[in-house]
Amino acid sequence: MKTALIFKKSSQSRLFTQKAIDELKKLGEVVLHDSDDLSPEAVKATIAGADIAITSWGNTALTEDILDCAPNLKFVMHAAGSVKPVVSDAMWERGIRIAASTKPLGIGVAETSLGFAISASKNFYQVNEDIHNGGWNDHRSSVKELYEITVGVISAGFVGRHFIKLMNNFGVEILVYDPYLTEERAAAMGAKKAELKELLNKSDIVSIHAPNIPATNNMFNAETLSWMKKDAVLINTSRGAIIDEKALYEHMVAGNLKYACLDVFNPEPPAVDNPLRTLKNVILTPHLAGLANNGLLRIGAHSVEEIQRFLNGERLECEVTKDMLATIA
Repeated sequence: MKTALIFKKSSQSRLFTQKAIDELKKLGEVVLHDSDDLSPEAVKATIAGADIAITSWGNTALTEDILDCAPNLKFVMHAAGSVKPVVSDAMWERGIRIAASTKPLGIGVAETSLGFAISASKNFYQVNEDIHNGGWNDHRSSVKELYEITVGVISAGFVGRHFIKLMNNFGVEILVYDPYLTEERAAAMGAKKAELKELLNKSDIVSIHAPNIPATNNMFNAETLSWMKKDAVLINTSRGAIIDEKALYEHMVAGNLKYACLDVFNPEPPAVDNPLRTLKNVILTPHLAGLANNGLLRIGAHSVEEIQRFLNGERLECEVTKDMLATIA
C-alpha cells in the first residue's frame, strides 16, 4: 500500500510529527511531496500509484487527470478544515472516500470559545484595564461564574458538540439551535433544542459554531442582535460572514452587549479602519482558534488514526460525503 502526502513540503513538519510519519510507514510505503509547488503536474508526480492521498491547505481539486495517475486511490485524508477546495465530481464518481480534520481543529476552536466564555464572564478584559490604570475592585460586581446561567450554542456540528461537552462541566443550562438536530439528539448531548429567537432571548453567553453557507450569511444582524440580553456575551470562532459587522458595531457602540469576542472576520484580515477595532467591548483575536502552532500536530495524529480506521473497515470519525457539502463549511 502506498500513501502519498501531496501537500506543501513546508507544512509537513507543522502537521505531522516524525512519530506520525513512522506510524504511516508501518502501514506501507510513504511518499512525501518534495516542494511547495502544488501545480497539477507536481501533484501528479507525487500521487502516482497511491492508494491513499493526504491533502491540506493549499491543495486544489483532485481532478480527473490527477486521479488518472492513481487508479487505485480509494481514500483521501484532508489534513485541514473544509474539503471543498479538494473534492471533485471525479472523486465521487470513482467512489473515493474523503475525511477531514474536523475533530482536531474543532477541539482547539471549542476550547478557545470556552476561554472567551470564562474570561468574558469573569470580566478579565475590564478588570485588567482597571488595574493597569491604578484601580483594583472597580468592576467586581460585573464578574460572573459559569453557574446558573444559560449558554446558547449555534450549530451542533463537531465544534458545537465539543463546546457543549466542555460546558457540561459547569452548572449551566445549554440551549442549542440547529435545524438539523432532533430534540432527542440534543438531550443526549446534554442540551435543549431551541429556536433561534428563544435561544438569543434567554442566553447569557452565545457561542457561534455554524458553517458559512447561504442560510447563515449575516445570521446575526440588527434584528437578531436585538433579541439578545443587553449584558450577554457573543462569541464567534466560526466564520466572519455569519455576523453583519456594521450591525454589530452599531449594537456594540450603543453598549447593548457586555462583550463580543471575535476570532473571525469578513473579510480577513479586517480593514485597518474597521470600526470594530476601536471598541473596548469588542475583543479581537486573529483567527487563531483552530490554528494554534503546536495544536496543529493533532491533525497529523488524527490523520493517521483515520487512515487506520479506513484500512480496518471501521467507521470514520470525520468522513465527508457528497450530500453533506451543502450544509458544511
